[in-house]
Amino acid sequence: MQSLALTENWPVPTAAAAVVRADGTLAGAYGPTAHRFPLASVTKPLAAYAVLVAYEEGAVELDEPAGPAGSTVRHLLAHTSGLAFDEHRVTAPPGTRRLYSNAGFEVLGDHIAKATDIPFAEYLRQAVLEPLGMSSTVLDGSPAKDAVSTVDDLVRFAAEVQAPRLLDPRTVLEAMSVVHPGLTGILPGYGHQRPNDWGLGFEIRDAKSPHWTGATSSPRTFGHFGQSGTFLWIDPDAQAACVALTDRAFGPWAIEAWPPFTDAVLAELRG
Repeated sequence: MQSLALTENWPVPTAAAAVVRADGTLAGAYGPTAHRFPLASVTKPLAAYAVLVAYEEGAVELDEPAGPAGSTVRHLLAHTSGLAFDEHRVTAPPGTRRLYSNAGFEVLGDHIAKATDIPFAEYLRQAVLEPLGMSSTVLDGSPAKDAVSTVDDLVRFAAEVQAPRLLDPRTVLEAMSVVHPGLTGILPGYGHQRPNDWGLGFEIRDAKSPHWTGATSSPRTFGHFGQSGTFLWIDPDAQAACVALTDRAFGPWAIEAWPPFTDAVLAELRG
């Protein structure tokens, strides 16, 4: 795909990108796709997928108590537990505001570890990484932000999400559907969004503006970006997913570069 070569123009030391179709075929790849990059918050969809495996295995229920009083596993996955961004401090009643929370995912990791009697990083490896052949991906630290991976590995994950083998497709459909519709909140890097829609561990594009995906991305697009200059989006209408990893922290360069890149990818897929 010629559009992937646009990463050459990004002001970053290293970048790699790929597009994988819903049928699992690679539409294109560019750059050092085996290079290992810190994912930052692109860790969260991987962690969320492991939580959903634990749910399907019967280790946890989505609506069982977890985190602050009144909060559940579902609240934690959807950033509606009321926990602050990076502190284990309650700032709102559960289900009332979309408070993007690293702390919430750390509580979630602890909850799964306790329920399964397996450290969360190891559970993630056994439940998701190993079955998908993601041998270059490791979680060493917070389930919110401390995974390291490659474009090659994340292509395997994006293919799985589009055609699930580890989960029931109905569970994935729930993960990409809005939890607690209508809640407002801050989308990090992009300001206040009304509404700030989220699924189970995946951000949902809907009509958010400004946004890190493209102007032509469908409202059903879901995924995540990371402060390390990384993103993964899945556009069900385009029947494709895109992964881009860099080694420059998210900032104005990404806000400027990512949307036209995504639009070029989508145009080429349509083309």
